[in-house]
Amino acid sequence: MASGNSIQDILQKMMETVGDSKEKIFEIGEESRSEYSQLKADLTLVQNSVINIIEKTERMEVHSRFARNRLAEVSKHFANYTDEEVRSAYEQANDYQVQLAVLRQEEKQLRERRDNIERRLMKLKDTIDRAEALVSQINVVINYLTGDLKQVTEMVADAVEMQKFGLKIIEAQEEERKRLSREIHDGPAQMMANVMLRSELVERVYNEHGVQEALKEIQDLREMVKESLSEVRRIIYDLRPMALDDLGLVPTLAKYLRNIEERTGMNVSFKNLGKEIRLPSEMEIALFRFVQEAVQNAYKHASPSEVVVKMELKPTKAIAIIKDDGRGFDPEVKKEGSFGLMGMRERVNMLDGQLTIDSKPGRGTLLMVQIPISGKK
Repeated sequence: MASGNSIQDILQKMMETVGDSKEKIFEIGEESRSEYSQLKADLTLVQNSVINIIEKTERMEVHSRFARNRLAEVSKHFANYTDEEVRSAYEQANDYQVQLAVLRQEEKQLRERRDNIERRLMKLKDTIDRAEALVSQINVVINYLTGDLKQVTEMVADAVEMQKFGLKIIEAQEEERKRLSREIHDGPAQMMANVMLRSELVERVYNEHGVQEALKEIQDLREMVKESLSEVRRIIYDLRPMALDDLGLVPTLAKYLRNIEERTGMNVSFKNLGKEIRLPSEMEIALFRFVQEAVQNAYKHASPSEVVVKMELKPTKAIAIIKDDGRGFDPEVKKEGSFGLMGMRERVNMLDGQLTIDSKPGRGTLLMVQIPISGKK
């Protein structure tokens, strides 16, 4: 009996220790979430400031260009202008240049501040994720100590599955890095190398063939730079479309699906059934990635003749539907090494959403995700 009491006391102390640790980790997570929310608000203000300063800079560049043209005109026909007009043209051009330099410096500082906040947000998000992971692990220990072995078994199975999923993510990240490396090497890097070679020819062409031939070389050079810039922007867009932050989910999806249709030749139609309202950033990126994953999976595995994407943003929830007429599959049959649906479910579960899968072999696939807004379903 004494032995039983001793074991019970030990278990009780273990439970108290584990419970205290859980509370402390939870407090760390909550503090990190609070700081994360404040930084998100700061980031929004800085992003708005960046947009405003870019608009000011663009207007100032126009004014500066006109002032320089005016100064060039005055300098060219110096005799036709008074000293006062010459001085005024010079001072105005110089003033605009100074203002433009100040604006560009301010824009640089704002961009640096924005980047710094984004880095801090990433670190905080990592802290929050680790705190949540630790709390989950502690819950496993608590359940084990209280004797709920069945639940522990299920959680261990899920943990093993999540471990496989995590390894798959790491593999996918490495593959993505290799793909990006190849794309950059074969695309922008190669183009920039060609630009360097062609730029060295300009002076030689000028000396040997004159201004006109040199101008042709410069025009060709400009086209190569434009192509390189376009390729870099495409790579950046694949990583994370900037338009998602600036324009919102619906316009970005429409543009992305048009690009997919042009690139793959697959017939893709997009219908927006609701209003083009803005959602929290994490919700917009989750919905975008969900549609992206679904459409790419259809293209890679289902060989459809048509994919239909529908989006409806309501005051209480966001709904996305992706339907294809491809070969379909049995959702109950789990394929070895297939983590696409698991990744979708995890992304939806993080936002307390609901994922519905309707598919049969030979009958196409319909995916529907519903994510609550403001905690309402």
